[in-house]
Amino acid sequence: MSKLYLSPPDLADSDHASLHQALESGWVAPVGPHLDHFECRMALEAERSHAVALNSGTAALHLALKLLGVGPGDQVICPSFTFIASANPITYCGAEPIFVDSECSTWNLDPELLERALKNETAVKAVICVHLYGQCAQMDPILSLCADYGVPLIEDAAEALGARYRGRPAGSFGALSFYSFNGNKIITTSAGGMLMTDSEAWAQRAQKLASQAREEVLHYEHLEVGYNYRMSNILAALGLAQLDSLERRVFQRKIHFIAYREQLELQAGLQMMPIHPDGSPNYWLTCLTVDPAKADASPRNIIEALAAENIEARPLWKPLHMQPVFKGCVAYLNGVSEALYATGLCLPSGSNMLQQDRQRVIDCIVSCLKKSNVGNG
Repeated sequence: MSKLYLSPPDLADSDHASLHQALESGWVAPVGPHLDHFECRMALEAERSHAVALNSGTAALHLALKLLGVGPGDQVICPSFTFIASANPITYCGAEPIFVDSECSTWNLDPELLERALKNETAVKAVICVHLYGQCAQMDPILSLCADYGVPLIEDAAEALGARYRGRPAGSFGALSFYSFNGNKIITTSAGGMLMTDSEAWAQRAQKLASQAREEVLHYEHLEVGYNYRMSNILAALGLAQLDSLERRVFQRKIHFIAYREQLELQAGLQMMPIHPDGSPNYWLTCLTVDPAKADASPRNIIEALAAENIEARPLWKPLHMQPVFKGCVAYLNGVSEALYATGLCLPSGSNMLQQDRQRVIDCIVSCLKKSNVGNG
């Protein structure tokens, strides 16, 4: 059977048409009308005043930290349970990451541990919160704590375009926020990101830094070090077309999640990622945990069984405080992220996945559990 991926690009005729139009226009250079239009559309989507299109979400986070003046000697609080790109830019700035564990209701940043970190650490320059797997963190207590301690919040909505928290879109909170348009995200520009802010000064500063920090003079003049971080007009054309179908993509991924939940939670020891009532996720990836004692199978058993059927699955994120590269970093822990890593996995969730493909995943998992039960009987 054909390979079934976790979250492949969902491409339509409109995407090809938009790319063709951009190429025909001659705007192949990094800037152009599609880039400006994409930024305007994203600002409206996120209910923000300004958007800056960049070549990755990682670049967006790096610039956000630069805008806040993060540098050597500073600390930045970051969730431990996330992709490493949520922490790497902290080190680009010469700052120290402080890792904070998750809470159980959303798998995101734990407000109680965040408060403990803010009380104990003396050089915190910023807090990063991540909306993991497309579900918003508990923003009210997180925002309240950041306000109480006078520390700006950066909202990592890389996985969460289309999600909402108490009616507000992911990416509309905090001093700065950003999205990713990597090839596996809910919409894609093949590679890309978008930095969001309500500050015109910050937006202009981000555009300058992302364009090699060139001064506005006739010749090439540079008073500071900049970066080659801008998105191209061609990729923005693809993003515009993809954004038109965002609602459909969220809806289809929600259908996948519900179907998985209805059938897989009938199996002993399987539990889907909890959905908090304060938010509406974009269901970017369907995730679940496995209790080996009840299921008589481990996440690795299931991943291997799926791989044998040409189906991609993967473990949940390995916590950053467990990554060798961050050995020795301060971490505020409660055991949640380590337990999720040990018991969790992600299933195919693409918005272009067919019902029969989804059933293929479910049937394979159920079969794996039955074989395990027979083998242990």
